[in-house]
Amino acid sequence: MRDIPKAGVVAASGGNHGAAVAYASMKIGIPAKIFVPSNSSPAKIKRIADYGADFVVGGDHYTDALAASEAWMAQSGSLAIHAFDQRETLLGQGTVGLELEEQVSDLDTLLVAVGGGGLIAGIAAWYQRRIRIIGVEPEASPTLTKALEAGRPVDAEAGGIAADSLAPRRVGEQVFPIVKRHMERVVLVTDDAIQEAQAALWSTLRVVAEPGGAAAFAALLSGRYRPLPGEHVGVLLCGGNTVAVNFGD
Repeated sequence: MRDIPKAGVVAASGGNHGAAVAYASMKIGIPAKIFVPSNSSPAKIKRIADYGADFVVGGDHYTDALAASEAWMAQSGSLAIHAFDQRETLLGQGTVGLELEEQVSDLDTLLVAVGGGGLIAGIAAWYQRRIRIIGVEPEASPTLTKALEAGRPVDAEAGGIAADSLAPRRVGEQVFPIVKRHMERVVLVTDDAIQEAQAALWSTLRVVAEPGGAAAFAALLSGRYRPLPGEHVGVLLCGGNTVAVNFGD
């Protein structure tokens, strides 16, 4: 366990990681400063503020917020908690795989949305190819796809309706070798498919998912991932921090 300095912790986030850090900091009573980009969802910013963290809008994109958080860390001496490219974060994400295996022991395939890659890397490291792990990215933010094409993390486009959670521009350096070794492949989905998945989750299950949270389901619903006959497929819904959206009845 790391010692937490008096200055507390600092994180950069599109919103979900920031909310998690803010909540944990509130529970143990330490200061937290969260840097978010201007495209972060108001719902996520409100959640960060409600948990008592100090939040700062640090630029237009996640990479800008990350740079601002690193400057604050150097100035304040606070402890950085990276959203995806840090050992402790990856270990925490891996517990999702542990819980899934305990609850559903006969999965063949799991679809997981990809932003910086921490979630899919942690889960893939847990399963170590005992099941197929399929990454799902928006066409507008093909971070991992571009890295796999280049053979290393590289800058990619960072846009689309899921940009506040799935568009860090570059996949993590620690993340990349893990997913390259343990992940099956990546599929891309359109913004329209993501919106259709959001609507279907609401109309069928009354589950509200933010765009990034519905991306993995979009791959299944749109046919970008087609299961084999008898294949037992799991879909990870990874975020519900969104403003009210009219999905219809």
